[in-house]
Formats: sequence, C-alpha cells, structure tokens
Amino acid sequence: MKLKRIWLLVIFCLVVGYGKAQGSNKLKLRLSLQNVVDLAITQSSSVKYQQNKYENYYWRWKNFQAQFRPQLVLSGDLPNYKKGTTAAPQSDGSVRYREVDYIESSAKLAVNQSIPQLGTHIYVKSTLERYQDFEHNFTNFQGDPFVIGVTQPIFAYNWMKWSKKTEPLIYTEAQKYFIESIEEISMRATTRFFQYLTVQTNYKLAENNLNNSKDNLKIAETKIKLGIISENDYSRIKLSVLTAQKSLSQANMDLKNADFELKKYIGLEQETEIELVMPLNMILFKVDAEKALEEALANRKESSQYKRRLIEADRDLTRAKRNNGLAATLRGTYGTTNISNDIPGVYENTIDEQSLRLSLAIPILDWGKSTSNVKLAESKRDLVLFDVQQDRENFERNVIVQVEQFGLLKEQLEIAQEADKVAGNGYQIALKKFQNGEISITDLNISLSERDKAKRDYIKSLHTYWYSYYRLRELTLYDFEKNQKIMYGNPLLAGLKDD
Repeated sequence: MKLKRIWLLVIFCLVVGYGKAQGSNKLKLRLSLQNVVDLAITQSSSVKYQQNKYENYYWRWKNFQAQFRPQLVLSGDLPNYKKGTTAAPQSDGSVRYREVDYIESSAKLAVNQSIPQLGTHIYVKSTLERYQDFEHNFTNFQGDPFVIGVTQPIFAYNWMKWSKKTEPLIYTEAQKYFIESIEEISMRATTRFFQYLTVQTNYKLAENNLNNSKDNLKIAETKIKLGIISENDYSRIKLSVLTAQKSLSQANMDLKNADFELKKYIGLEQETEIELVMPLNMILFKVDAEKALEEALANRKESSQYKRRLIEADRDLTRAKRNNGLAATLRGTYGTTNISNDIPGVYENTIDEQSLRLSLAIPILDWGKSTSNVKLAESKRDLVLFDVQQDRENFERNVIVQVEQFGLLKEQLEIAQEADKVAGNGYQIALKKFQNGEISITDLNISLSERDKAKRDYIKSLHTYWYSYYRLRELTLYDFEKNQKIMYGNPLLAGLKDD
C-alpha cells in the first residue's frame, strides 16, 4: 500500500508538471519534501542496501533456530571398493600382507537433537553395512538397528545456553535498526532536499537579479544620454549586470550538480526534470519529553543492545572460569547390534550394545594463565557495566535535548518567515526608488544582499525544522503526528514468517 501511494503521488506530480513543460515537450516533476522522502525510502540504493542487510539477519536468525530443532540425516558410502594389498596384524603381534578385493556399502539414518539448557547432545541412529569379499567369495552384513547416544559436558562452558540469550537480542536489534535506518535515510533525503532547494532558490534569485539589472541598465542608458547620472554611476550599473550574469552562470552550474546528486540519491532517472516545492506545511505540535523517552527506550535498538552487552560480559567471564578448571565429558550409548549373511538376519535375535566413557582434562601448571584470564574477564565486565551506564545516560539525554530543541523551533520559524517578507518588500521598494533616482546603486545592492540573506536564512530555518522533525522520529521510532509506532516492511521478506 505504501509503494502504491508513492507511485500514485509521482504520477500526480507528472500531470501537474506537464503543463509547465509543454514548450520543451518534457515532463517535469514538482516534488515536495514528502515526495523526496518517500522516493528515498522506497527506491533508493540506500534503502535497498538496508533491506538486504536486514534479510541477512533474518536468515541468520532462522539458521540459529534450526540448530536446536531435530536434525534428520541420511549418510553412507555407496560403494567403497578396494583391490590391492593390505597389512593384516597377526595374533603373535607380527604383520602379514595379503591381497584384498572387496566392496563395502554402508548407510546411516540418524536423528540429532541438542538441549541448550544443559549443553547436551542426543542422537538416535540406525546403521547397516554390507561387505562383499571377491577374494574369498563371501558376503555378510553388519548393523546397529537401534542406538541411542548422549554426549554431556561436565563443568564446561555451555555456548548453546548463552547463544539462546544473545541471538534473540541480536535479531531484535536488527529489526529495530532496520526501521531506524529508514528514518536515517529520511533525514539524509531532507538534507539533500534543502541543499537542492537552496541552490534552486539561488538560481531564481540570480535570474531575477539579472533581469532587474538589465532593466536598471536600460534606464541608466536613457539617463546618461540626458545627463541625469554620472559616468561613474553608469559604469557601476553596467558592472552590476556583469556580476549578475556571473552569479547566474555559477548558480546554473551549482543547480546541475545538485540536480544530479538528488536524483542519484532518490533513484530518479537523470533525464527527468524536477522542481522542488517549498515545504511550508510545518507540523508544529508539542511533544511530551517523558512520552518521547518512553518510546525511545521501547522502540530503539539501544535497549536490546545494552542488555546484550551485559549478557556477553557475563558470558565471557563464565567462559574464562569454566576453561580454567576441571573439564569432563561423559559419552554413553545403548542399543542393539548384529551380524548376518543377509539383511533380515541383522534385525533378528539382536544383541545388546552399551558403551560409557568419561574424558577428563585437569590443568596442573599454567604459570598463572588461568588466573589472569579470569581477572581480565572480570575487568572487562566492570568496564562494560560502566560503558553501558554512560551510554544509557547519554542516549536518554539526547532524546530530551532533541524534544526541547524541537519545541523552540516555532518561534525561530516565525521570525525567519517575517524577516523574509520584510526583506523582500524592502528590496522591491528600494528597486523602485533606485529606478526613480531616489537612492544610489550602493543602497540598492545593500537591499539586495539583505533580501538574499533573509531568503537563505528562511530556507535554513525550514531545513532545521524538518531535520529536527525527522531526527525526533529517528530517535524515538515514533510518529507523534499520528501517535503510533513507526513500522516498515521489507519487500525482500514478503510472505515469510517472521517469528
């Protein structure tokens, strides 16, 4: 629905701009700030990169979940043929070499399952082997119809237990970062929009200045013939035309560069003609600081990140302690086995098969390595605790400051808007007075500079407002205009189950 709305909007812009571009037979897009932001978050290379990045984390999460589900595996050798000589140990300890000519085939069906809480690995398997000896002309079968086995580490670091704690947080961070990254794209699109709008305004001002300068020159040419103005004033008016032409040429070059950069960022064809519309529909609303902080802590990746960093610090400390002491692994199996001249015989009158093994590893002398590893892990954990506390405080402070700054923008916007109007009217009055011979070219240039500066300051104030607006959204991942959490779907994961 979001993408459909964007393209309907683009089509509307095309229709609106068509009338103004009929003379050149080219379609012209009149783009608002919202149009530029929508295009950036739907078709730019930046958003496509973030979509692919999030897809990568999605499949990492699915892969992690699959590790702890039962795995059914069929394996074997079909066939394993050998002809030649081999060493055959004798009962007296000697070795004799004999000729061999045989083929072996084997198959194993196994179900593997891990228990993360205990670090236990359990498997159930059934095997069957066929051996055919061409040298002695006989065939037999051996198999384990049913075997259950378990591997249990004792006093060991349980990586599965800790990964069950950290991986869900990593995926949660990826989900939140995906939304955050799109809001960051909105912020960058806003900056590029106002960069282009500033250059576009400079071009229009330069164009207007050149037209006015030419009009002034025509009036000056008449006055110089009548001897009303001096040669010096005439030369300065003529110079103002040349200066205006130079400014327009530079503004035209800047506009082409800005045009290329903006189209490249939002994914528009370079042949498309565009014109930006001044974003005057400011959404001036009051934001509650406590609400903003609450949403930021709930929606941003930082909360999950802080928790994960603390868990990882505890994990590293536990690993250091576990790896320094007694390490033991218990392995055991129970099942049935048999040999026969045919396959059915393998599964008849089977005999029991059991095994049990305990492996130990005890450090005796390591010259203080074990102790230093633990102390190092403890020191790192303390540092992480401090860093997380500092980062949390800085994050919360950034949210509060952003809310406060957003609340102060209304007055600044009103002042800049009024200054723009006053400066514009002042220039028009000064222009008429100059043409009537009431003021000098110097006074006119001062009024011109004031008008241009006021216009640029107004655009800068608009930029500050809209950037602050999207920055507040990015910091909280909350839409205060609609009073709802900000959510974005990933088209690369459309139709896939996200659990």
